[in-house]
Amino acid sequence: MRDQEPAPGHPERRLTTKETAESLGVKPDTVYAYVSRGQLSSRREPGGRGSTFDAKEVEALARRNRRESSGSSGSGGELSVRTRITLIDKDRYYFRGVDATELAARHSYEEIAEWLWTGELRPGITFTAPKAAVAVARRAVDALPEHTGPTDRLRVAAIAAATADPLRFDLSEDAVLGTARILIPTLVAALPPVRRTHRDEGPLAHRLWARLSGRPADESSLRVLDTALGLLVDHDLAASTLAVRVAASARAHPYAAVSSGLGVLEGPLHGAASGLAHRLLLDVLDQGDAAPVIADELRAGRRIPGLGHRLYPGEDPRARALFALLKEIPGAGPALAAARDIVATTARHTPLHANVDLALAVLTVSSGMPSTAGETVFAVARTAGWIAHALEEYGERPLRMRPSGHYVGPRPPQPLPE
Repeated sequence: MRDQEPAPGHPERRLTTKETAESLGVKPDTVYAYVSRGQLSSRREPGGRGSTFDAKEVEALARRNRRESSGSSGSGGELSVRTRITLIDKDRYYFRGVDATELAARHSYEEIAEWLWTGELRPGITFTAPKAAVAVARRAVDALPEHTGPTDRLRVAAIAAATADPLRFDLSEDAVLGTARILIPTLVAALPPVRRTHRDEGPLAHRLWARLSGRPADESSLRVLDTALGLLVDHDLAASTLAVRVAASARAHPYAAVSSGLGVLEGPLHGAASGLAHRLLLDVLDQGDAAPVIADELRAGRRIPGLGHRLYPGEDPRARALFALLKEIPGAGPALAAARDIVATTARHTPLHANVDLALAVLTVSSGMPSTAGETVFAVARTAGWIAHALEEYGERPLRMRPSGHYVGPRPPQPLPE
């Protein structure tokens, strides 16, 4: 079908859906995603069978996409990616324009995930995993060595769940949302439970608790865990999230994109940081004083875990929200006091605020959880954010996350090595 000729009084040239998709380098489904986001306007011509699009508007969007794919931010040459998900500004952060700490205080993790994915709140929603997917993921995880860490278990569970989903390559928005709603509970269900008596139903935080602690959960503790999941659901373009977007740019399916994020998350400067803070807290509780513990860390040239954040010159809002709730947990007093001692002692050397890793450590220490529990919470929570970013990236031009290398090696031609 050829471009429609402009009618008298309508000088703009109109493109069909197919022509628009070709101009933008995307699938036809993505064209309608642009329309739903307000990035393109469409019009159905009288007697026509499909929508048409203003050629100038399409070209403007194509130019904007090309600028974004060049990776230039206009400030220092750092990679910049347009996103509607998270804004971090002046010691606060927002999910789709709404204060994230207020969302986490009023809504469950599942409700916040839906907000990130669709921009709609669905009160009372819970995610349910199909038995077949859980069975496959559990068998794969159970086959791992006993010492396997939580992120490795989750990554194996994600890959196993993918093999049970023959439609995983369907990247339409509805299909990806369906995958997200079953993948997250599948990851949790695949983790080995610590408590013998547990139920794989109800809010996700309740199901996750049984994988983290052998103690019965009180309401205050469950509230802290659910709030932590909601607060950690996304944090703009963290390293793991960028990896997810690169995978999604190459049109990797959601399971593979999430697996990419889990691979990056395991580093000590990212998802595993709360484990370092956990062990620091235990050392302070064991010695009864933070000063000698902090002195040993500084003497060894190590960074004090659980303190400071490069995006928050002041207080980490996630830590502030969690510390307020941790005061309500029975038995959390000693760990809270140890955390305050760490902050006060370190302030003599470098004034830094507690970050979310220290708050997670207080939760894990006071709840009898292992040092890896914070990493598990982080990974499960962030999976929803990764899906949100993958959804955004699926709507963009494929392979745009492809920076050019700046070659600094020997100039060719060089002789063949002997």
